[in-house]
Amino acid sequence: MASAAAQEKQEEKKKSQNNTLNNIVNTLKERITLEGYMQLGYTYNDQSESKTNTFEMTRAILMARGRITDHWSCYFMYSLAGTPKILEAYTEYHFFPELSVRIGEFKTPYTYENPLSPTVVELISCYSQAVNYLAGINGSDLLYGSNSGRDLGLMIYGNLFKNLINYKLAIMNGQGINKKDGNNQKDIVGTFNINPLQWLTLTGSFIKGKGCAIATSNINPNIQIGDNYTRNRWAAGIVMKLKPIDLRSEYLAGKDGLVKSNGYYATANIHILSKQKLDLIASYDYLNKNKAVDNKQSNYVAGIQWWFYPKCRLQVQYTHCVPYQNKSYNLVQAQVQVRF
Repeated sequence: MASAAAQEKQEEKKKSQNNTLNNIVNTLKERITLEGYMQLGYTYNDQSESKTNTFEMTRAILMARGRITDHWSCYFMYSLAGTPKILEAYTEYHFFPELSVRIGEFKTPYTYENPLSPTVVELISCYSQAVNYLAGINGSDLLYGSNSGRDLGLMIYGNLFKNLINYKLAIMNGQGINKKDGNNQKDIVGTFNINPLQWLTLTGSFIKGKGCAIATSNINPNIQIGDNYTRNRWAAGIVMKLKPIDLRSEYLAGKDGLVKSNGYYATANIHILSKQKLDLIASYDYLNKNKAVDNKQSNYVAGIQWWFYPKCRLQVQYTHCVPYQNKSYNLVQAQVQVRF
């Protein structure tokens, strides 16, 4: 009898342990969401000084979101391509639709295009020249030196008047991804989107700050490494989402010290076969890094993309690049995107 009672007690203990483990697993499933994507491609570039003919892994990203409570969450994004690094790490609290607070590392809320995920941007090169330069996405702004368009800071955001207005306001280091501030100044960054119609968005954004130069640049030779300098930006644009076509366009301007820059882009996504998820892509973008000396370039893009599975696509694009002071060149790209 004693042996039977002990065996029954042991089975109850084992059952209790299994129930506890199942509860933990179920809780993790409910509270942690994992996502990821890869973009693999091919690039041919006939520019005389930097010819390219290569296959490449453009991006390999892992994302995790944790739901702590119904209002409190955290987010983590990690890049596995090239040199592995943390892209985003923040926590945020949603008080109500009109107000949420985020602190950590995240995308700088400047321009409409920068916060967009590369998985939805139409261009294989991802973002226009002006956005890449002025938002610090590809390192082309040597004084700023940042890439990925991210920074450390605190942001409030929300939707007002039943989604008529979306806003984001942030205080950020102004030094770029994974970096402490280089001076005692902070950038004030803001974006406001007005949605007067379901298919129409009017957008405006700005950065007002002081940069700390991490390198020298022939665009702005008067600023030396370690110098503090005015680093201001603004942008205004329009987004239209119609059944046959999506159109996005922005005008951007910047001032670094005494040097002024500007640029603009217009990108169209034409849905030619909606059932087959086949789109034509056309884009024009222009950037002048220094308006005083006309250091400018125009890019003309034409391509096609096929969404062969939800969130997965195949893209092929041709770009004709026309620098003002150098010989024009051509870029042929193909890319496959897989996302889960």
